[in-house]
Amino acid sequence: MFEKILLCMANCLTVTMIMAQENLPSKVHSWSGLSENKVEGRISRPILEGCTTHLQYFEIHATTIGAHSMPHAAHSHLDEELLIVKEGTLEVTAGDQVKTFGPKSIALIQPNISHGFRNVGNSPATYYVLRYRSKSGVDPVRGEQDGGSILVDFEELEYKNHDRGGRRNYFDRPTGMCEDFEMHMTNLNEGNDSHAPHTHVVEEIILITEGEVEMHIDGEWFKAAPGDLVFLDSMVPHAAKNVGKGQCQYFAFQWK
Repeated sequence: MFEKILLCMANCLTVTMIMAQENLPSKVHSWSGLSENKVEGRISRPILEGCTTHLQYFEIHATTIGAHSMPHAAHSHLDEELLIVKEGTLEVTAGDQVKTFGPKSIALIQPNISHGFRNVGNSPATYYVLRYRSKSGVDPVRGEQDGGSILVDFEELEYKNHDRGGRRNYFDRPTGMCEDFEMHMTNLNEGNDSHAPHTHVVEEIILITEGEVEMHIDGEWFKAAPGDLVFLDSMVPHAAKNVGKGQCQYFAFQWK
């Protein structure tokens, strides 16, 4: 009985600490400024960790693994996970799905689904990993009914032109952790703005893949280069502008 009381107290303390945390700041996380930790033959780069308006826990890191290596055995966890390939060729397994793909491809992995990654190329592979838990809790039935885990190859996506550049759509759907999660990639013509500074309830990540970008964040402008990741909390004014030569390109994904 005493052990159960202590466990209950510990759980209550954990919840209180989470609720007391401040949201992660809206900012540009520079790729060149990331620290590198070498662990068991791979390089890990922490990017951010904390909570947001909609997420109880949110963590992003980047990992580099050598040719023909696997960072760890297939595993599962309560968190939902989004993997984005930066460089190299990965074989990704999610449940009974297996797919091999390269840069700008993604895997959206639902909670409690066994998954693993393996570098099948002849050079190092680098990928971003986003792990998160919703404040409203997990809904595995919703996640499965709306598509389950998905593996999306960049090379198979349709490119649609528009007056400012073009766009590729990855997905737009509910997940186990999110009421709605939408992800796309934008190509923005030289000198163009994505749109006027605006706000929305959904949180957003901008991940630069090509070109030079200036990000408007809450009244200030910040430089962003390939590899840089921008976190934008709910209702924070923001916009992007192409300030380089030729098109720039970036991921944009939003959730609530």
